[in-house]
Amino acid sequence: MLHSGIDLHKRTVVLSTVDAVGAGVDEAELPTSRAVVRAYFTAHPGPHRAVVESTATWYWLRDLLVPMGIDLRLGHSKYIKAISYAKVKTDAIDAHTLAQLLRSDLIPEGHMISAAHREERDLLRARLRLVSQQVRCRLVVEGLLAQYNVASVAALPPLVQLRVDLLTQQRTLLTAHVKQIEKELAPRLVPTPDAQRLLYIPGIGKIAAFTVLLEIDTITRFPTVKDFVSYCRLVPSAKNSGGKTRQQRSKDGNKYLKLAFHHAAVRAIQYFPEIQRFYRSMARRKPAAVARALVAKELARAVYFVLSRQETFNGTFKEHTLSRTKTTKWPRLANPPA
Repeated sequence: MLHSGIDLHKRTVVLSTVDAVGAGVDEAELPTSRAVVRAYFTAHPGPHRAVVESTATWYWLRDLLVPMGIDLRLGHSKYIKAISYAKVKTDAIDAHTLAQLLRSDLIPEGHMISAAHREERDLLRARLRLVSQQVRCRLVVEGLLAQYNVASVAALPPLVQLRVDLLTQQRTLLTAHVKQIEKELAPRLVPTPDAQRLLYIPGIGKIAAFTVLLEIDTITRFPTVKDFVSYCRLVPSAKNSGGKTRQQRSKDGNKYLKLAFHHAAVRAIQYFPEIQRFYRSMARRKPAAVARALVAKELARAVYFVLSRQETFNGTFKEHTLSRTKTTKWPRLANPPA
């Protein structure tokens, strides 16, 4: 069995290959050419594992190596850095370190999203960036009105009105792009059985369902509901030392799932009396943000069980039957797929 560490950059890729006992087999710095990289791995036949750190450019490498029979792993950059500190750090050393960690089964792996969901997930993330820019344009206009203490754009100086006009045009274009993305994704995702199951959960609408499905990729990668809720950033991290316990926010996990479930919590609190009562009871003892996070956590638990058991939502929240159910209205179908 051969083990290769890959230090991938935009224009170059550094490879280091070791055998089963850790002896060096080959090292190379190559251009990021499919033909050249393919030739390197073809020159080392037999069972072969490889690992590349999670960067923004690993897609093409996966599409190249996996069909060749290479067992490619995606290393978690943050945790690799924590266990492989080196005073001298070069691309060749990084690649060799990755190879040795892979040989010893010490690679902390990141999830390699399936090719079927890759483009859809990235397009949905692009939509979120467009929405952020849209909101930013609106806030700038509101800031200009406050800066000049006027109630209408017509009362602003001519050059400031020009800025507002440009911002308005940007918002119009961004809105059109957002709708175009939603129009493209809807027929691909709405009819799927998992999307239909999610759409009947309180607070989860079309975009939230799309986000949950694509960011999870496959629910089977989470052994327990605790693992899933932690991945969604819905539980605080803890640092226990010297008999003291400190809880704080953690950036480990998926920020897109956290955002989706918090948005779902706001809607669920707004429209479902039982969830609203739970939120208010928590808000009396905890900050409002924490109470909202507890609602989001319960919705994430519901999502986990619905997807892992392949069942329809049972209409309960914290063992209380919800008095309100979602109507059969697009994007929810009359007969959800089994």
